Amino acid sequence: MSTTGSTTEILYSRTDAALGTFAVRPLDPFADAELLHGWVTHPKASFWMMQDASLPDVEREYMKIAAAEHHQAFIGLHEGRPAFLMETYDPARLELVGLYEAQPGDVGMHFLVAPSERPLHGFTRAVITTVMAAVFADPGAKRVVVEPDVRNTAVHALNEAVGFVPDGPVTKPEKEALLSFCTRAQFESATGLIKELSI
Repeated sequence: MSTTGSTTEILYSRTDAALGTFAVRPLDPFADAELLHGWVTHPKASFWMMQDASLPDVEREYMKIAAAEHHQAFIGLHEGRPAFLMETYDPARLELVGLYEAQPGDVGMHFLVAPSERPLHGFTRAVITTVMAAVFADPGAKRVVVEPDVRNTAVHALNEAVGFVPDGPVTKPEKEALLSFCTRAQFESATGLIKELSI
């Protein structure tokens, strides 16, 4: 999934029976910086580890990602409005180098749901389902790899709900992480969505 193109370009979309339309577009490090700053510094985003970031810090971080060969960032939309952040990366080259045995078709993934004053029931699960479906819309993606903080029990439960199987803890410079994997078949079994994917 490429980030080239305008912020109006929809790269992937799906309709959730209960919650409506979700979509993914490229992230613009400048146009989206203020929005992202509010998300990543919110108290609920503590595991994103950017609590003290300034607006220029956020711009610099996402400019760096935009320029990176093996890291991409996207804005997720719900009913056309920005609602989540999605990142993909090559775990054989970033984040997990030397910490696990990488396989061809592995895709690393991070996601962050925007803070909301009126949370919708099932929303976060619909977001991670959309993120996973967007990753697997690329036929080259065989397995999604995640490494959330071992203390982030809420995201562990979400990950398992869409098919992730924990592999065990790994020690990263910034955290103790729970390495988990989800193949295309595991995602399909958990959600029934792969058959919907078409690109």
